[in-house]
This record gives sequence, C-alpha cells and structure tokens, in this order.
Amino acid sequence: MKLYINIFIAFFRSGILGFGGGPSAIPLVHKEVVGTFKWMDDEQFSDVLALGNTLPGPINTKMAGYIGYRVGGMMGLIVALIATALPTVLLMLALLTSFNQFKDNPRVQGMTHAVVPIVGVMMGVLTWSFLKKTKSGLGWKNGSILLIGCLISIVVLHIHPGVVIGLLLVGALVLPEKKKEIKVHVEGKSESL
Repeated sequence: MKLYINIFIAFFRSGILGFGGGPSAIPLVHKEVVGTFKWMDDEQFSDVLALGNTLPGPINTKMAGYIGYRVGGMMGLIVALIATALPTVLLMLALLTSFNQFKDNPRVQGMTHAVVPIVGVMMGVLTWSFLKKTKSGLGWKNGSILLIGCLISIVVLHIHPGVVIGLLLVGALVLPEKKKEIKVHVEGKSESL
C-alpha cells in the first residue's frame, strides 16, 4: 500500500507543480522518480522520455503510465494516471471560472509571464544533466554530431520532430550496440564478461 501512496505522491506533485504542460513537468517527474524515490536511474529515465516523445499524447501521462506500471504493476499504472490527471481536473474546475474574471489583471498576466523563465531554467538543468551522461553513452563526438544534425533537421530543414525521432529510433535499432566490458572480481581474480 505504501508503494501506491508513494506513486500517487510522486505524480500528483509533478502534476500540480507542472504549470504549462509537459516541458515543465518532465524535470519534476525526473526529480521524483530518479531523485526522491530512486525507482530508476538517469539513463533509464532518458530512455522512458525518448520513448514517450515518440508516442502521441501528453508526455506526463505517458511517462506516468509507464513508470507506474514498471514500479507497481497494473495498479501502479492506474494510480499514477489518476495522480497525474487529478491536479489538472481540480485546478480546471476551481480556476477556470475565476480566471476569466481576472485574466486582464496585470498581476495575473505577470504571474503567467513569470512562469516561462522558470520552465526554461528547469529544462536547461535537465538538458545539462543529460549532456553530462553523453560522455558515457554516445561519447562527446557522436553526441555533438547527433545534436547538430537534429538541430539542423528541425530548425533549418523544418523536418517535423516526430520524423527526426522516428529516424533516430530506426537508426538505434539498426546500428550495432556498443558492448561494454564488465569486470567481475572473484577471490582476487579479475574476469571479463
């Protein structure tokens, strides 16, 4: 039961604080899943994020569904999805009626504009943490080439990001995986696996 309460807390917090949708919720989910509850590491989280970005729909609910299922089975999936959607439903009911009355108020406009740089900083921190992991994964050279290639494809050539992600997934399936050597120390002897 405690596991389901923790799943609910993790995704409810990220849902209630993720003002602005997916981009602002991703670092919050990362903090809960990797930092607070340690259900996965950075590499596993980046895999879930990459997979979630290839599928249609809101990223927060896709990640919640997968992580909830992985951690707590089918019940974990249901709890995570409810916890992710509940803050939105509650806030929509409470705020939409009053927001229309105050939407032209300079303070309300200032609050909505103040959120943009905060989300930018949160995305920057998450991006920086993934870039630091590039050295152990692809390596700086391959990671830089991939980054520049994706940037040119999306910004200059105006190729849809979904197409770029799809091509990268196909490339990852086709290219051979880099094998890592694991050394095991048994009674003073070192063996490679």
